[in-house]
Amino acid sequence: MIQRRAAGTGLGLAVLSAATFGTSGSFARSLADAGWSPAAAVAVRVGLAALMLAVPAAVAMRGRWPALRRDLGMVATYGVVAIAGCQVCFFNAVQHLSVGIALLLEYLGTVLVVGWLWLRHGQRPRRLTVAGSAVAVLGLAFVLDLVGDARLDPVGVLWGLGAAVGLAAYFVLSARTDGDLPPVVVAGAGMGIGATLLIVLGGLGMVPLRATFGAVELVGRPTHWLVPVLGMSLVASAVAYVAGIAAARLLGAKLSSFVGLTEVLFAVLAAWLLLGELPTGGQLAGGVLIIAGVALVRVDELRPATPLPDAPADPVPVKVAAY
Repeated sequence: MIQRRAAGTGLGLAVLSAATFGTSGSFARSLADAGWSPAAAVAVRVGLAALMLAVPAAVAMRGRWPALRRDLGMVATYGVVAIAGCQVCFFNAVQHLSVGIALLLEYLGTVLVVGWLWLRHGQRPRRLTVAGSAVAVLGLAFVLDLVGDARLDPVGVLWGLGAAVGLAAYFVLSARTDGDLPPVVVAGAGMGIGATLLIVLGGLGMVPLRATFGAVELVGRPTHWLVPVLGMSLVASAVAYVAGIAAARLLGAKLSSFVGLTEVLFAVLAAWLLLGELPTGGQLAGGVLIIAGVALVRVDELRPATPLPDAPADPVPVKVAAY
């Protein structure tokens, strides 16, 4: 019963994380249309989110500072690879590929998570997980509406695969975090490190940092530029990352990564509500396929594990301490 409650809580947090992450594209679009560069939007997004989480993180760390010192390397890797690296790779990918193809490549990170658990921990994917992976990726292709818009560039593909590695690192490192280190601390510190890296890269001229401070258009009307900035920082970063880390600890990297695929569906819905971009029938059908794929993976997680020879059994997916 306790395990079921924890799993239910984890699923709820994973959906909350996906839904809040899904709003980032609409907020970012309004800033991009006003002249913001992607790197500037990301740096402000995660930098402000880190400041928002600073006080709650400091309160949560009372008596737990040794845990932060113990996991400092992991938190730094989280900030550099899973936050800054993933987003820089993605934004470079969209310079060479359509947004749909770039997103499809990034979300191959869920497949990388399955492969990592197999190669690193001997957790061979069973038939339901393989089937769920195929169904979810097919649904992702429908949601991204790739037909007629695909153009491949080898450089863009490499950047997209780099984003996939960053996304996989996000789920794996979130699940690996020491249970004594609260999610708010991991998220806040990681985003602070990620923002610092982006600012340094901008200062070196490796990524463009450009921002404007006039009115932007959101929900079909002009609004202050701070509205989408605060939306990205509070909703699409602070809430999204904290909920995502907590979900990964409860569900494990594999299941939480598949639930994370629903972010694309929520992004379509957010674009409908905030930008007036109506989803197509194919996108709605893709959403159903993604949910079906997640359900297959979840059913597989609930089945009794069959240990491989000379390999440990699958851990109970309710509480994952290390990946």
